[in-house]
Amino acid sequence: MNLENSIKDVITKKLEDGTIEQLVSEQLEKGVVNALDNLFRSYGDVTKTIEEKVKSVMVPYLESYDYSNYIAKLDNVLVEVLKNSALDNKKLLTNFKDLMTGSEDKTIKMSSLWEKWKDFVANNVNTDDLGVDYDDDVSYEMVDVSFDIEYDTDRNWSSFEHATLVFECDQDEEMNFTIKLHRFSEFRKGGWTIDYNTAPNIKTLRHLNSFEILMMKLNQAYTKLEIDMECDNDEVQPEAVPEASFS
Repeated sequence: MNLENSIKDVITKKLEDGTIEQLVSEQLEKGVVNALDNLFRSYGDVTKTIEEKVKSVMVPYLESYDYSNYIAKLDNVLVEVLKNSALDNKKLLTNFKDLMTGSEDKTIKMSSLWEKWKDFVANNVNTDDLGVDYDDDVSYEMVDVSFDIEYDTDRNWSSFEHATLVFECDQDEEMNFTIKLHRFSEFRKGGWTIDYNTAPNIKTLRHLNSFEILMMKLNQAYTKLEIDMECDNDEVQPEAVPEASFS
């Protein structure tokens, strides 16, 4: 009984001096803070309610807003970017524009693709190690180019036929291309599917050359390749013009 009386006395004193009231108040405060913290977390009830209210007000406003004036301004901004940005950014924007235009060709003949690649070589071949011809107009020496289609005959049991289209330039290996082809054996008259599945991101897009962009556009458009010739070789005149030197 003495112990019980002692406990009662202590409780009475703490109640009288406000200690218990202070402790209860502190714990209640902590509980309220924790409750509010939980409510305002990413998935808390209050956060969800706020998001719903903001969404209900902003989305209809944004959907009904007239952006026509800003589209004109954006067009001007893009023009200025093209004029003033670094060369690699200009190429990025040019490549993006070319890629987004797509290709309307349902089929392309091998002879046509061969000419397109030769034009690409003429405009992009490295002339650092080429000789210069001074006979008539000053020009770089011609470069030797060729193409060949290598058929895969190892899988004659497959319902698909596979081949590899190889473009080569003897004087500049950077011009070389290999392109995978396939077709369903029962539909040989439909041409070959071009398997050029490079998926560029914003970092790689600025480094793609014009022939890579062309092959990606043909691939995306499911353009069929008609093989009207299986191999050929030629000489290509570089478009670059050397500075005349007669020393």
